[in-house]
Amino acid sequence: MTPQQIIEQFGPREAMEYDVVVVGGGPGGLAAAIRLKQLAAAGGKELSVVVLEKGSGPGAHILSGAIVDPRALTELFPDWKELGAPLNQPVTGDAMVFLGEKSSFRTPNFLLPGCLQNHGNYIISLGALTRWLAQQAEGLGVEIFPGFPAAEVLYNDNGSVKGVATGNMGVGKDGEPSENFQIGMELHGKYTIFAEGSRGHLGRQLIAKFKLDAGKDPQTYGLGVKELWEIDPKRHQPGFVLHTAGWPMDNATYGGAFLYHAEDNKIALGFITGLDYSNPYLSPFEEFQRWKTHPNIRWYFEGQDQGLRPAKRLSYGARAITAGGLMSLPKTVFPGGALVGCEAGYLNVSRIKGSHAAIKTGMLAAEAAYEAVTSGRQHDELSAYPAAFEKSWLYTELNKARNFKTWFKKGLAVATMMNGIEQFALKGNIPWTLHRDKPDHLYLKPAAECTPIVYPKPDGKLTFDRLSSVFISNTNHEEQQPTHLTLKDASVPVQINLAKFAGPEARYCPAGVYEFVKNEDNTDRLQINAQNCVHCKTCDIKDPTQNIVWVTPEGGGGPNYAGM
Repeated sequence: MTPQQIIEQFGPREAMEYDVVVVGGGPGGLAAAIRLKQLAAAGGKELSVVVLEKGSGPGAHILSGAIVDPRALTELFPDWKELGAPLNQPVTGDAMVFLGEKSSFRTPNFLLPGCLQNHGNYIISLGALTRWLAQQAEGLGVEIFPGFPAAEVLYNDNGSVKGVATGNMGVGKDGEPSENFQIGMELHGKYTIFAEGSRGHLGRQLIAKFKLDAGKDPQTYGLGVKELWEIDPKRHQPGFVLHTAGWPMDNATYGGAFLYHAEDNKIALGFITGLDYSNPYLSPFEEFQRWKTHPNIRWYFEGQDQGLRPAKRLSYGARAITAGGLMSLPKTVFPGGALVGCEAGYLNVSRIKGSHAAIKTGMLAAEAAYEAVTSGRQHDELSAYPAAFEKSWLYTELNKARNFKTWFKKGLAVATMMNGIEQFALKGNIPWTLHRDKPDHLYLKPAAECTPIVYPKPDGKLTFDRLSSVFISNTNHEEQQPTHLTLKDASVPVQINLAKFAGPEARYCPAGVYEFVKNEDNTDRLQINAQNCVHCKTCDIKDPTQNIVWVTPEGGGGPNYAGM
């Protein structure tokens, strides 16, 4: 049944009117909502603000390393410490280590560029910070609707954004309404701020419709795979930050890893793989598992023969990272709305930080929207937002990092040398700019041109398989709903992806969603295990023919991250 047929049968959707609608309850969206209410309170104005969050609650889908730079949070809440913000573990030391398969070299700290120095920053659970921000927002009068994904952009007759509609609930696998069917609702705003995070479903549509990326470099992404562990106190160094480059990646593939010593004997560790990799046999998930076996890394988890208590893996997750930086940043405003945070791509890849940028851009968009609404405007372009960004400290920061990831297309050695020159010797005052000429999915080479990668089997103690990992991400979807991982052409996975690229979707997905199985007649077919999906968006980015399109599932589905 088509959306129009559903409306004809069940009647028009209920519509709710707001001054500002915010799509996405992460740091960027919540910062926007909070700032709007702060400005309204200071100005003695009434302003209605709503936040839609597709997860079961604020923070449920939030995943990051995370080291947070508190600069933007301090601008939003100067008294965040007194208010109880969960920034409890300050960084106490940094290390940058280059790995060989059995070797390692630590960069002397006096040679570390500023982007890799974390004095004054905090190791946190970004999910915990998000939940705290949601509490502050509700305390200011923001309405938050968890479990309500925005599934459709609504437009006025003049083409401007009118708001969004939430997805229908209780639709069966056949696409027909079930006995539990509930039609979605419309939320109309004078302005709509989109803060869905990296590769947002609606943000992607808006960028295409309004040609927001015209004249920009193609966007590039990374996939971050993360685990949270509890280790013996004797091997825990509260506040210590370790970054690595090199093994297990080859010289031509962008990637790196982190290990952060958080509070309470917990360590957050993860691996980031640039999704512009070329070998279809590469598996980011298994590269992460292999990285943990390096002697410098596995040391933190071992020692039972010396009387140390066994390390325990607590949680797992994965998420795409928008990594193109300033040169790939699209136009962030259009009639009736704006893009903030990782929806647009404000992450500073050289610092591996985006939360402070999300909060800052959410605030800047809110300030522009508040000025517009209180002066009687609606549904036009919030041009004051990008103008304020270009005058901000965030623009200066991103401009200094604009070449960081692009250098890696010339190999690890060249990238290390040139980023060292740019960030350490020149301190980000760079007289040249590098450009990219194609999106990530076009870098994938045919399997015939590549060497297969044989990964070791997991041991179930330090290294694991995908399914046991997804289990501790608390991922769940209503099984009877239509799959939210859609194919433009069902024949492409076998006829092109499997035949030409050896079925890369079975490897790049960190959740075991995609697998090629045999039919009774021994022909191949792609099986999609949508219940496993952790909403990382990698398939939407890396599919070589762009045949896979991620759409919103029913509200509340997906991971429920704990401590991440």
